[in-house]
Amino acid sequence: MTQATHPTLARTLAPAPSLARDVLLILGGAALVALVAQVELPLKPVPVTLQTLAVLLVGAALGWKRGAASLSTYLLAGAAGLPVFAGGSAGLAKFAGPTGGYLLSYVFAAALVGWLVQRYALDRRPLGAALAMLAASVVIYAFGLTWLGLVTGLKGQALLTAGLTPFLLGDGLKIGLAALLLPGAWALARKR
Repeated sequence: MTQATHPTLARTLAPAPSLARDVLLILGGAALVALVAQVELPLKPVPVTLQTLAVLLVGAALGWKRGAASLSTYLLAGAAGLPVFAGGSAGLAKFAGPTGGYLLSYVFAAALVGWLVQRYALDRRPLGAALAMLAASVVIYAFGLTWLGLVTGLKGQALLTAGLTPFLLGDGLKIGLAALLLPGAWALARKR
């Protein structure tokens, strides 16, 4: 990854560098994803949750390194048995199931959106934020659909119907919300 050229929202709001600050930001991001994962519409084989919204916001607000660390922490907590995944589920078996690819993608999606906002300051305007979120969403679907196909044997239209189509409207709304929240947060940060 290239050297960051723009400060993150987290760095702007908490500018004094310290290990304690970084640990709190990483844990706070993981906790946010765990919290919104409990807002679930239980579709099969992949539920609808607010996780992706939090993943995108955490990556954008924390930057690529802390965003990736935060989502890695979230995944490790779930793998260790903490009930942080959708519906309060946990355990290593989640990674072998139909949602495993989506879960693993979160680290890469957070890193990508974080890198894009650090490199190009895309989180300062709604269109830029939406484009960064869209790029990260492509990563989530690439991992998620690939793994879902391997685990279930679904292919083609059946795979898209199970792992993409039901989520497009919701993800569009999440991206729209994030594209408004990030520039709004920056506007508030500038007034401080």
